[in-house]
Amino acid sequence: MDNIYDLRIGERQISIPIAIASMAGMTDGAYVRDRAGHIGIGFIGGYAIDEATISAARLLSGQGREEFLPRDPITEIAAQVRLVEAAGVIPGINIRASGVDALVSLAREVGDQAIYEIDAHCRQQAMIDAGCGEFLLTHPEILLSYVQALKISGVLVSVKMRAGVAADDAELARLLWKAGADIIHIDLMDYGVVKLREIRNVCPVFLIANNGVTDFECAKDYFAHGADMVSLARRSDPKTLATISEALAQFNREHGWYNSPKQLCRGGDIRSLAFCCMPVKPCPLLPALEKLKISPQEFVTLKMGSVKDTILEGGNGTCFGSLAYCCKDSTPCMFRDGTLKQAGIKKTIYMQQKRELARKIMQHVFS
Repeated sequence: MDNIYDLRIGERQISIPIAIASMAGMTDGAYVRDRAGHIGIGFIGGYAIDEATISAARLLSGQGREEFLPRDPITEIAAQVRLVEAAGVIPGINIRASGVDALVSLAREVGDQAIYEIDAHCRQQAMIDAGCGEFLLTHPEILLSYVQALKISGVLVSVKMRAGVAADDAELARLLWKAGADIIHIDLMDYGVVKLREIRNVCPVFLIANNGVTDFECAKDYFAHGADMVSLARRSDPKTLATISEALAQFNREHGWYNSPKQLCRGGDIRSLAFCCMPVKPCPLLPALEKLKISPQEFVTLKMGSVKDTILEGGNGTCFGSLAYCCKDSTPCMFRDGTLKQAGIKKTIYMQQKRELARKIMQHVFS
């Protein structure tokens, strides 16, 4: 499998940073298989897996909503996971549960080849009354216990959540990361990139941005504000997925870092510290460092230590004598470009090294 995006979740290599989000009664293994060439993860479901949520699903089905209602949920889910895997896509299972026992039992029976996504997203009243969906966002202690139990079971855990329901989305995201969540899959609703950046700035968890992704420009905006992947639901038709995946591949070929952030002074997230100048003048960098409790001297030491023995260490012709302090490739700079040309370094390689620098900075911040 190609790894042109240098993207992993756990030990799993992700071929394309585009996912299909679950839609109850629609997204099964066949749905994912028919779109496999343009996605990296396919979330099937949502599946109700215990008595309370199955009853809620039956009620919703009776009201005309599409729902999955197999006689044996575990057997059906296992079969669908195998179908997704056979299509070369990482399977994710969106699960509706009212208690931890059903989650653990499913993980034990189906195994660790799938991502287990806790549905804290559904806003149908029947599901909320059953103790799942948005109920979990207003009862975070229960949600955190679900994450911990699944992690103890040895599987990858995603939480599908809706922005604007919890008391503090960023704080909940931080707690989910601390509890062991591997992925936060967030429906941004009307909050857009502002909410996405808030979450990116408080935790290093793998982020999937959902809502309104209908073209590459929207996907690129989400990537530039902290998303590792984007997901599509109702617009996850093969044509739309193909258009976005092809544009994304072209962007990655041209720039080397498919989800490079905007620069900090232009609204970028924490990863954009990789592009910041030396902290010697009033600019957004200084308050950002103060918020992170990093002194200007510590920032300089961190940057130079992180680029030691790499192509970013040098750069006598640049503003601060090192490419470590240079901006992203899309910002015009004759000093950076001249230094790269003289050293025979392609801009794509430069950006890949900036990505490594961003990872090291985040590792330092969140350690």
